[in-house]
Amino acid sequence: MNSDALVGFIGLGNMGSHMAANLAKAGHALVVYDAAGTAERAPRGALVAANASEVATQAATVLLSLPDGAVSASVCREIAAAKDRISRCVVDTSTIGVAAARDIEQALAGVGIEYIDAPVSGGTAGAAAGTISTMFAGSAQSYERLLPLLKAMSKNPFHVGTQAGQGQAMKLANNFLSGLAMAGTSEAICFGLSQGLEMKTMLDVLNVSTGRNTATSDKFPNRILTERYDAGFLNTLYMKDLRLYVEGVRTADTPKDIGEACIGVWKRFVEALPGADYTEIYRFIHDRT
Repeated sequence: MNSDALVGFIGLGNMGSHMAANLAKAGHALVVYDAAGTAERAPRGALVAANASEVATQAATVLLSLPDGAVSASVCREIAAAKDRISRCVVDTSTIGVAAARDIEQALAGVGIEYIDAPVSGGTAGAAAGTISTMFAGSAQSYERLLPLLKAMSKNPFHVGTQAGQGQAMKLANNFLSGLAMAGTSEAICFGLSQGLEMKTMLDVLNVSTGRNTATSDKFPNRILTERYDAGFLNTLYMKDLRLYVEGVRTADTPKDIGEACIGVWKRFVEALPGADYTEIYRFIHDRT
């Protein structure tokens, strides 16, 4: 893709602001918009749009990083309806669920806009470092065309499928396992502490044994053992992802016993400490012992 052509970016929150900044650093000229205030969040050198419609009149490709499916659908309707629109492709990096992605894809196809389902994973630190994973669902030709943009934001782009919703399915499966690891590791650590083991010793053993997971290798040593609890991912946002996963599993009629047990634990955590960092589930579980 010509780095001189404007690329649109809508949604400059905790993830999007870093992703847009990395696009700019890689030489892509941007036109950006954020409903919460664009100027202070925009990468240096980016053009600032007044709304999503204005982005659609200046950029053939528009990337989205938005909080949920309702917002993604609303922004996509605004793009589609924009007078003098030149946008022909929307790349949605948001986590919105399988059904929402398929609905938006169908709506945009009707007005000649290609919708790419491409959620990301890796947290705010990964977004800042450009090490996030991207789960791209779209045609092989579109993947190759958009790869320069993906690589500017993401160390690990994957072409996971050709149909809208497949990127969401991959992301939700990933986030379910991540949350399951956090809750399960919290319970295991609490058990070990009750038997006089030290947390650091447990983590050292687990991380060279079969119990190793992303909670033992990253979250616990870097966020919990240090008592920083600063993963930058709110439990309310994770709960949204977990609900979307369980909804997807129910719709697909695949096994759901563990998912439903996991959502019960996270639901109680969110009800007790709404807006807490994702990693504080350890303190929630520990305090209940």
